Amino acid sequence: MRAAPPPLAADPTPLSRFLGTALDALREGAQTRGGPLPAGGPEAVARRVREALSDVLPERGTGPDEALRTLVRVLAEGAADPAHPLCAAHLHTPPLALAAAADLAASALNPSMDSWDQAPAASALETEVTAALAAEIFPRATTPDALVTTGGTESNQLALLLARERHGPTLRTLAGANAHHSIHRAAWLLGLPEPLTVPTPNGTLDPAALAEALARTEGPVLVTATAGTTDEGLIDPLPQLADTCAAHGAELHVDAAYGGPVLLSRTHRHLLDGLDRARTVTVDLHKLGWQPAAAGLLAVRDTADLATLGHTAAYLNADDDTEAGLPDLLGRSLRTTRRPDILKTAVTLRALGRTSLGALVDTCMDLAQDLADLVEKAPELDLRARPTLTTVLFRPTGADDKAVATIRRTLLTEGRAVLGRAEADGRLWLKATLLNPHATPDDLAQILTLVEGRTHR
Repeated sequence: MRAAPPPLAADPTPLSRFLGTALDALREGAQTRGGPLPAGGPEAVARRVREALSDVLPERGTGPDEALRTLVRVLAEGAADPAHPLCAAHLHTPPLALAAAADLAASALNPSMDSWDQAPAASALETEVTAALAAEIFPRATTPDALVTTGGTESNQLALLLARERHGPTLRTLAGANAHHSIHRAAWLLGLPEPLTVPTPNGTLDPAALAEALARTEGPVLVTATAGTTDEGLIDPLPQLADTCAAHGAELHVDAAYGGPVLLSRTHRHLLDGLDRARTVTVDLHKLGWQPAAAGLLAVRDTADLATLGHTAAYLNADDDTEAGLPDLLGRSLRTTRRPDILKTAVTLRALGRTSLGALVDTCMDLAQDLADLVEKAPELDLRARPTLTTVLFRPTGADDKAVATIRRTLLTEGRAVLGRAEADGRLWLKATLLNPHATPDDLAQILTLVEGRTHR
């Protein structure tokens, strides 16, 4: 007699039961962890995972409830919890509960965004939402569009690919030294010449330095600027860079993976003036958009630029099906099977609207200013600079780089605080990236107290 098959996710009855088990395990794991990071370092975490996992593929299974509770709990216990106010190292946000619930629905229905007959409503939803977001980025464009990606790395690769297809394999890429590493990786993957790096001694791409580099560069050129650098959260001077590109016949791509959602803030959106003069723009909504990863976008000023991504597989987008009106999804990504990641974003946009999302952005930017104020008032700490977005660099006064690195790793090993690291001015700095709108001034003060407490050990 055959065993009954496991229940399907789309059936709400078992899903609701499993969801309760998973939520209990998340809660228990977080309580056991007790802080932003598990204590003990990599070896301790790996040991706890091995002990919980035991036999990866047992001859007889332990049953759904035990397996779900055990492994979700050990994952939560060993997580870096972005919802904890002392977890502030990376562009790693606490996702909105609403967005996580929408993501669960997407997983349960499991649409595959590679043909309309696998994702009828999801494909229509993606069309509407990407068009609206593209219009937000390019408000004066006639036919803007956007593709859903896994994040900034994929978006940047797509931007370089589109430029290569317009100009050929001799395309040169110019990037500031502050650019994300994915620009160089994308050029390598696409068989393009190694990007030319323009020094950024002040942290941003200088228009005069760019003009000098463009004057020395022959052939078609794509300039990549950054709106929200990974290390310092700085924004390149986009209007001036756009002018420079126009004067030299170069195209402009802006990596706004970090800073792009600032467009939602009526208070701070002026920081992105000139963004719409780019030909392509990268934006991540799993950063300043509080979406579960992944929620990336590549926006283009003209949808015609996407035609080069067209691809045919008879079982997915046969010509006669397309002519009969079935939407062709293969040209919307380099991936074939892909999740309906747009659902969580659509739900978030509808639920919160521009005002509430913009307020979340403003709150995190205010927190960064508050932390900078606290550092400036602390006699034993140095502030790198006033923050532009939500990143604050600081370090103990008089400490050498080895001491700074040791303080960070000590806090990680203890599980007390999660801070990042960044190099600037030839020195190593502690980095706090504030993306938790529920953090308080007391939480910020505790971060500094923990750092100061380990400075003199």
